[in-house]
Amino acid sequence: MSGTPAVNGPTGTFDNVLLESEERRALRKAVSDLGRRYGRSYFLDAVREGRHTDKLWQEAGALGYLGVNLPEEHGGGGGGLAELSIVLEELGAAGCPLLLLIVSPAICGTVIARFGTEEQKRRWLPGLSDGSLRMAFGITEPDAGSNSHRLTTTARRDGSDWLLTGRKVFVSGVDIADATLIVGRTEDARTGRLKPCLFVVERETPGFEFRPIDMELSAPEKQFHIFMDDVRLPADALVGDEDAGLLQLFAGLNPERVMTAAFSIGMGRFALDAAVAYARTRQVWKAPIGSHQAIAHPLAQAHIELELARLMMQKAAFLYDAGDDMAAGEAANMAKYAAAEAGAKAVDQAVHTLGGNGLTAEYGLASLLTASRVGRIAPVSREMILNYVSHHTLGLPKSY
Repeated sequence: MSGTPAVNGPTGTFDNVLLESEERRALRKAVSDLGRRYGRSYFLDAVREGRHTDKLWQEAGALGYLGVNLPEEHGGGGGGLAELSIVLEELGAAGCPLLLLIVSPAICGTVIARFGTEEQKRRWLPGLSDGSLRMAFGITEPDAGSNSHRLTTTARRDGSDWLLTGRKVFVSGVDIADATLIVGRTEDARTGRLKPCLFVVERETPGFEFRPIDMELSAPEKQFHIFMDDVRLPADALVGDEDAGLLQLFAGLNPERVMTAAFSIGMGRFALDAAVAYARTRQVWKAPIGSHQAIAHPLAQAHIELELARLMMQKAAFLYDAGDDMAAGEAANMAKYAAAEAGAKAVDQAVHTLGGNGLTAEYGLASLLTASRVGRIAPVSREMILNYVSHHTLGLPKSY
């Protein structure tokens, strides 16, 4: 954690999963400094003016932050999910989170780095690392929701090509992404059953259509419907092995949950910092309102819950980076749940602390009321996470 000193043991200074290394603390400070140079006003101006946060994205890429988790041999930083989650958390704490960090380097970059062909790695990873390329991720469908077994986007062979047909919804940043990693299903020749597969679909591919969704959400990144009707893709659009689709899919979904946790924690920290600063100076009677326990205790509780959520997020990132996908899946779901709840509660308490001022544009908190709901809904609802924990962790029977 930021500012945490190293621990001196019998053999000198050491670090463990609960304590960030000196390098990670340095990364946290550097990214925090970058985020604060831009700040909340930069982010909100981009939303109001209908533009993207390209300048921040490009500078973060040039400094090596966007690809900190990707392999060094392909232009990345050689780190892991632990480092990338620090980047998103600190930018969020500065008031300017980059939503596509969840998608482009965390999901798509990870999947290609782990399972892509050598040509796919050369084609995409250097650009994803330095920010010159961006990739969106399409899995959710109008009639499938949280049930990935009901996905109807299908791919069938046509000679050496693939023909991809289906619809996707709530896909972030398709308009600024150079390609979208689409989750489809192909028929298993041995069983006839459909199995998941991932395809890289470049934005200008004929037949690949996308339309914006009108959202009540203040974010530079827009949400889109995607429509595909026999979109022809070359053989090398398939990521990795056709028979490894399920493994590849979950290799991307666990980072998505960890990064969504970082998104919620950063947002909660920004809101809490604003509320604490206000409570220290706002005076209605004889003392600042922060001296009253009715104000101070909820803020203290919000801080505790954010810190606890961060610890679970760090555990999930540690397990994922260590290659323990099964344990990482459990921890990533728990981290996403805890962070979403803590972040939403911190935002709500921050707005309440400021009273009427919490709803003004001047303080930039009201828009977070809607944004903080995202972590509780996407990429999977908190109820589905409770299902996961009750089934997989506690061994309780399924209700569906």
